[in-house]
Formats: sequence, structure tokens, C-alpha cells
Amino acid sequence: MMIKDFKKRFLICFFISIPILLLSPMIQQLFNYTFRFKGDLYILFLFSSFIFFYGGWPFLKGCYHEILNKNPGMMTLIGLAISTAYLYSTIVIFGLKGKIFFWELVTLVDIMLLGHWIEMKSVLAASHSLELLVKMIPSSAHLIKKDKIKDVKIEDLKIDDVILVKPGEQIPTDGIIIEGTGYLNESMLTGESKPVKKEINNRVIGGSLNGNSSLKIKTLYLGKDSYLSKVINMVEEAQKAKSKTERLADKAAKWLTFIAIFSGIITFILWLLIDKTLSFSLERMVTVMVISCPHALGLAIPLIIARAINLAARSGLLIRNRTAFENARKITTVVFDKTGTLTKGTFQVEEYDTFSKNYSADDILQFAGSIEQHSEHTIAQGILEKAKNKKLNILEVKNFKNIPGEGVKGDIGEKFIQIVGFSYLKNKNISIKQTFPLESYKTVVFLLIDNKVEGYLSLSDQIRPESYETIKKLKKNKIKTIMITGDNENVSKIISKKLNLDKYYANILPDKKLEIIKNLQEKGEFIAMTGDGINDAPALAQANIGIAIGSGTDVTAETADIILVKSNPLDILTLIIFGKATYKKMIQNLFWATAYNSFAIPMAAGVLYSYKIIITPAIGAILMSLSTIIVALNGYLLKIKKNIGGIL
Repeated sequence: MMIKDFKKRFLICFFISIPILLLSPMIQQLFNYTFRFKGDLYILFLFSSFIFFYGGWPFLKGCYHEILNKNPGMMTLIGLAISTAYLYSTIVIFGLKGKIFFWELVTLVDIMLLGHWIEMKSVLAASHSLELLVKMIPSSAHLIKKDKIKDVKIEDLKIDDVILVKPGEQIPTDGIIIEGTGYLNESMLTGESKPVKKEINNRVIGGSLNGNSSLKIKTLYLGKDSYLSKVINMVEEAQKAKSKTERLADKAAKWLTFIAIFSGIITFILWLLIDKTLSFSLERMVTVMVISCPHALGLAIPLIIARAINLAARSGLLIRNRTAFENARKITTVVFDKTGTLTKGTFQVEEYDTFSKNYSADDILQFAGSIEQHSEHTIAQGILEKAKNKKLNILEVKNFKNIPGEGVKGDIGEKFIQIVGFSYLKNKNISIKQTFPLESYKTVVFLLIDNKVEGYLSLSDQIRPESYETIKKLKKNKIKTIMITGDNENVSKIISKKLNLDKYYANILPDKKLEIIKNLQEKGEFIAMTGDGINDAPALAQANIGIAIGSGTDVTAETADIILVKSNPLDILTLIIFGKATYKKMIQNLFWATAYNSFAIPMAAGVLYSYKIIITPAIGAILMSLSTIIVALNGYLLKIKKNIGGIL
């Protein structure tokens, strides 16, 4: 593993660097001591050669590949700096008059090895911390079979098995509660500090800690399909990709390579023309090359991004697209889906009835509950729960199919059953002759039997308390808020008015959502779209930033750039704030890294030599180390602000 290799190389080189520093004439002069003996410079050469070839090998190899691919960058610049210092110092050891740069060489190699080790540790931190959680999951589970409890290995579990989780135990796998109520600690998974109440039909995440209640759980996802496995994969994919700003750092390194080579050659030629000695001219050229080594530039972006992904993953923000996360600062309009985002998404059936003499009201509910047993939608769960509470038999369904934005359908016996909304009836030119009570805040679905409307069910959903604060703060920062929903006009209008949204679109199918997003973008808006990642997939893909609602274990939104695990609209504010803070840190680090080189290179070349002001290699190395420390500390100071009151 590369991280272990960099650690090993750093530790070995660090200890060998100690005698090199003690033997270096410049260090002795700097600290005013003398430590000389016969052959000391040759020992210095041997130790430095080991560090150059052993410690510098990863950079020399990287330099070779970059030149081979005609794409010079960070590794080329590092390889150039250490090679110049080594070759020049070797020539001095064996006869050329000049100063020895071996101590600068070894500190360069040590710092770069340390930097790459720290960078890799940071990049792997998010995944590793989550992998540790996977290891913390119990290796066995209490399987319930025919009212008997048997302890089995996790890998022996199957989907739809029923397991018992005792008080104080960790949930062994993702599932749904079928018996019991309790409070689960999910802080290490979603960032939610308080225990979360879970009851029947609520999903639970493997790895969360059970409170003081016994729970019976039906398994939903196992192994690679589990929540934690998906999170780890998403974090790893995000880390592999490069953001726009990181590519900018690579370009800066490429140009810095050309600048270093050009500056070094020009420095050497000019000092020779000014009638300085060969050794002085070479010393100035080598100093320029050494000081140009981009320690800080190499760490400027990777450390920030690695820490950002780590912090975000621990706080319930899963970043799949680093550039999109970085661009959160540009958002001018946030487009919301309604159900489960602005509203709680927990629907309850308040009214249901039949339009037909052939079917009773309970027949309508029974058919609806039977069809919806195969759907994951929140409306479906409300209908199924109502049917079960009425103790109606759930019938067998064949040929079930979910049609995003329209509804669900399937066969029950010889009957073709559909559950649809107003928009479907409108698009199919199906009229409803019957009258029925309808309050503006309710969502209504219709049951069709053999393409004929036979009944209806009305359900209600409540606005999340957090939605009010979210909209208020977005508007305060001049970010427009729009709701696009497939729900009816009356429901949409009342919710839009209560939340004081800038605009809303009702009765909208998924493909129409995409058109609305496009139209907004054509008007110059930078759009963040929030949705469930399934029905809203086209709109999420079209938006500048697609934000999917995770809903606990559902992290499968392949079209989304960022996933909000807690399904809390306030996390959109956290995302924008954190995105701005991350970008600010990256720019600060790029400034520090480039400012160092902008100052150090001309000073090392000797532009103020006539004023007896010149950067010695020792001062250059100190400045170089200082810039690296500043970049690392600045990255460490990046934090997610949980208390966002007054910030946005």
C-alpha cells in the first residue's frame, strides 16, 4: 500500500537526515559549531545519495512518467529540484568550488515524503473511518425462525430474514422495524447528535446503536448493498476525481516547472555575464531550482478536499461530485421537490371512498393497499398502513410496475389496477363526473380498475418545521426558492404561500421538471435541485448541482452530485456554507503557495544583490517549510458550522 511505503521512506530518511544535518558545513556555520573529521564530506555524500535515490525515488519516477507523457507538473518540479541539488552538491564534493546543498536536498525529500504521507492519510480518512464502522458491526445476529432465536453469522443472513436486536446492541444490518419502538444512536453514520426515534415501518441503518428497547427487524440490504458500503464507495469515488480548483493547482505546477527552468537558466547566464564566477552563478541557479520546489502548492488543494469530504461524510453530506460541491457558492436558485423535502413525507389516509356500486370503500382501500405493498413511495406506505390498520387482506399482485411521475399499476386476479394522480387523468383526458370532498392541503390519488376511475383516497402531509427557516435564510441571501411537484394545484399553492416561496409549479411530470430547469438555466440561474433521486433523476442530472434526499438507507441516487442523508432541508444551508468555506480555504492555500514562489524565486535569483539582500539556501528552505506549515494548518482549520444561525 502506497501510504505505508511513504511512511516507511519518510521515517528512514528522517533518521538518516540527522547526521547529514550535523555534518553539513552550512548548518554548522548557522548554529556556530564545528564538527569535522577526515572523510566527513564523503560520508555526507553517501548518506545524501541514499536519501536521494531511496527517498526521492517516488518523485523521480513520477517526474519520468510526466515527461514521458509530455505533461510536466508537480512531480517534474520536485524531481528537478532534488536532482539539481544532488548533482551540484556531488560536483562540489569532488572538486568544484561552491556550497553544498545536501542538507537542503534531504529536507526537501523529507518534507515531500511527509507531505505525501499526510495527504494520503487525509484522503483515506473518510473511507477508513467508515470502514472502521463496518468492522464495529457485530459479526453475528439473533435470527428468529419459527419463534426460535438462533445466533448466526452476518454473512449467513438473507434478505427478509427477521432478526432480534437487544437493548444496547448495534444494528447488524440495514432493515425495517416490524416490532418495537426505540431510540437509535446514528451519530457516527449521519451526524445526528441526538438519538433518533424509530418505530414500526421505519428503516434502520446497520452500525447504529440501539437504545433500551428490543426490536424485531426485517433485513433489507446486505453486504455491498448496505448503507455503509454505498457510502464508502461514494467517498472513494469522490476522492479519485479532481475538482476544477485542483486541476488549477496542477496547471500552476506545470507553469511553475517552466518558470523554474527558465528562471534558473536565465539566472545562471546573467550572473556569468555580470562577470561572476562559475561557482557563484551555479549556486544562484541551484538555489532558484531548489526554492521553486512546490511543497505548499502540492498540498494546497488535496488536504482541503480530503478534509472536506471526511467532515461532510461524518455530517450526513455525501459528496459524489467534487466540482459540484465546490460550486455550491454559485447557487442563485434552489429548486425543491415537495414530498419528503419541504414536507415530512409521512402521508396518512384521511378519506377514501368509492365512485362505483360494484365496489365498497373498503374494496378501494384493499386494492390500493395491495398494489402499494410493492412501492417505496411515502404515499404508498401511508395507504398500505391504513389498509393494515383496517385489517384488510393484502392481495397478491402480478406484473407490478412503478411509472415515475404517474403512479403504479399491476394485476390483481383478472383486474388491471392503477393508482394515479390528477396529472395522469389530465394527460389521458379522463374526466371525473362524481363529486367528492377535497380540502386544499390534501393530496388525492385515484384508483382505476380496467382503466375506469372507481374510487379515490386523500392523504395529508405536513410541512417540515425546518423548511420555514431554510426558505427564510435562502431568501435573506438573495437565493430564489422554487418548488416543482407532481402534486395538485391546491396543495402546491397552499404550501408555497405558507413557506413564502418565489414560485411553484404543480402537476409536473419528471420530464417537464427537466424542461423547467433548462429554462431557468437559460435565464442565467445557477440551479441546485433537490429531489428523491428516482422520480427526479432527469432534473437532478440537468441541474448545475443535483442534491438527492437520502432518507436514511436510500443512498442510491446515481444522478445526484450530493446526497443529504438526514433528508433535512437545513442541510442545504450547511452545504452552501461549507462549500463556500472549503473554496475559500482552497483559494487561501493557493495564494500562500504561489505567493511564496513569487517572492522567493526572484530573491533567490539575486534581484536585490546590489543592496546586499539575497536569499541563501538556508533562508529559502525555512521559507519553504513555513509556507508548507501554513497551508497544512489552514486546511486543518476547516470545519462544518453546525450552528448556522446568523451565518447564512
